Amino acid sequence: MDKLGFKPIPAAVALAIALVIWFLIPVPAGVAPQAWHLLAMFVGIIAAIIGKAMPIGALAMLAIMLVAVTGVTAEKPDNAMKDALSSFASPLIWLIGVSIMISRGILKTGLGARIGYLFISVFGKKTLGIGYSLAFSELLIAPVTPSNTARGGGIIHPIMKAIASSYDSDPEKGTQSRMGKYLALVNYHSNPITSAMFITATAPNPLVVNLVADATDSEIHLTWGTWALAMLLPGLAAIALMPLVLYFIFPPEIKNTPNAAQFAKEELAKQGPMSGAEKIMLGVFSVLLLLWAGVPAMIFGKAFAVDATATAFIGLVLLLLTGVLTWDDVLKEKGAWDTVTWFAALVMMATFLNKLGLIAWFSSTLKDGISHLGLSWIGASALLMLAYLYAHYMFASTTAHITAMFGAFYAAGIALGAPPMLFALLMAAASNIMMTLTHYATGTSPVIFGSGYTTLNEWWKAGFIMSVVNIIVFVLIGGVWWKILGHW
Repeated sequence: MDKLGFKPIPAAVALAIALVIWFLIPVPAGVAPQAWHLLAMFVGIIAAIIGKAMPIGALAMLAIMLVAVTGVTAEKPDNAMKDALSSFASPLIWLIGVSIMISRGILKTGLGARIGYLFISVFGKKTLGIGYSLAFSELLIAPVTPSNTARGGGIIHPIMKAIASSYDSDPEKGTQSRMGKYLALVNYHSNPITSAMFITATAPNPLVVNLVADATDSEIHLTWGTWALAMLLPGLAAIALMPLVLYFIFPPEIKNTPNAAQFAKEELAKQGPMSGAEKIMLGVFSVLLLLWAGVPAMIFGKAFAVDATATAFIGLVLLLLTGVLTWDDVLKEKGAWDTVTWFAALVMMATFLNKLGLIAWFSSTLKDGISHLGLSWIGASALLMLAYLYAHYMFASTTAHITAMFGAFYAAGIALGAPPMLFALLMAAASNIMMTLTHYATGTSPVIFGSGYTTLNEWWKAGFIMSVVNIIVFVLIGGVWWKILGHW
């Protein structure tokens, strides 16, 4: 045996944390022992994810095994096993898993790159125009690419590097300031904004939907269309501002780029006319958007409504029937199967923490602590949201962060008087805006930061400034827009 299947030090730390909570910290009054023991396992798993003790999918298997064996959710072993596997039936989990499979078609057919080069061929005569082209290319493909890493790092980043290289802006030559630094930051900061705009734009968003539903006893269940419409105006405003803000902070040395448009046209010429596979992919893309937005139901009535997860399956089956994707393509999409696995385990643990009363107890404790400050619901909810957002400096996984903190912070905000729908949308936005902060904030960040166009200080500076800009946009423009929509 060459090596262990886990990293000993992070695993030991995670185990120690779990054992301390289980055995050494007394069960608080009002909390069931089973809930406390599940919390110990949950915190241990989250600590292991943060420390990268094992791949997240392997940790999901460990979590399922622990819940089944310890019987914290049910006394009978067969019921405990059913509980441990219960979330594999969640439509939200399969919505993301299947959408990731569909997004493979955008890469395979080259449609994503074509969209990027089309924008640049039109708007690429100035560096600022290239920045907007990258941002709007990402926005266009965001609804069907739940892997924000694949979108920002796998599709847009190679285009950005090709443009920068064509102007000899290369970190290895020390010429990154010509335009590469600016374009890399725009490339990255498009990612959190587009992720916030659609449930299917990043894998953890359905987790937010699930936690909001749990906290409100399913009174609030954010649909794909509701989320997309709510985030449309603040999202577009944030996308419009972001390239300008970064242009001001990190102005590129080269500002006029007439050759970039020509370069993009040459790349499009190499691709040739749209292939049949690209046209089918574009057609399926359009069908998905129409069904997710609920257009048939709007036109023909509720009888023609299609469930969001069923829509994703329709898209995947169409791609399989037309041969755009093969079953081998689907099997090779490891990210999708990995996401279904870890997502199911984390949703299961979060669900039972809620059912066993632990989230209600913790949110009540938070509420009591903040109540003593004498703040209005506006001040209290702002404090909770900002604490939640900037806690991401301590997390290398948005999923771990959302799973660990969202439920309790959201429930506390509601208890302190925040309008439930308003606070749900603000916390949903914050769950994506927090990706701006660090070079380890989400999977896209190490890809783009690793290209070497910025220093660590520049990355963190841009991240903090953009987090402030984005949260102001979503609070002010989002708040007014959501009032118009009747959400509070």
